[in-house]
Amino acid sequence: MDGSIETVYFLENPERNMIKFATGKQLRYEDVIKEVFGVASINDLHMMIQFNKGFQTSICNCHGISEKSITLDRIIRIASKTDLLRFKQLILEQMTTGEEESNINPSTCPFDLRIKLQEGIFQWDDTNFSYNAVKPGA
Repeated sequence: MDGSIETVYFLENPERNMIKFATGKQLRYEDVIKEVFGVASINDLHMMIQFNKGFQTSICNCHGISEKSITLDRIIRIASKTDLLRFKQLILEQMTTGEEESNINPSTCPFDLRIKLQEGIFQWDDTNFSYNAVKPGA
């Protein structure tokens, strides 16, 4: 391991009813932003929030907020442990409904062995098929 820890992000496009999880590396080098939001870069999302009325309305309805309260972190932010549990549920649902969209198996490590979430650093545990918090200094 090279010592770097990937941050996992939560992306949500309520207009398209789409949720996606991606690492910082994926956000930089893959077309994740385009896949979820239909724009080329994160910078374009500011314009979308400002001028796309349907997108604004979907964010307001999804989060129960007014247009004045819309910020970029409503649709793209560092994932939390709760988000990661939601991610695991989405994978399980895809498997039970037969959706082939995801090649991720809930019993395999979906990201790097060590990841950063809102609550801190987490390490993959093969015995429980989940990420566990790493104590500071470990």
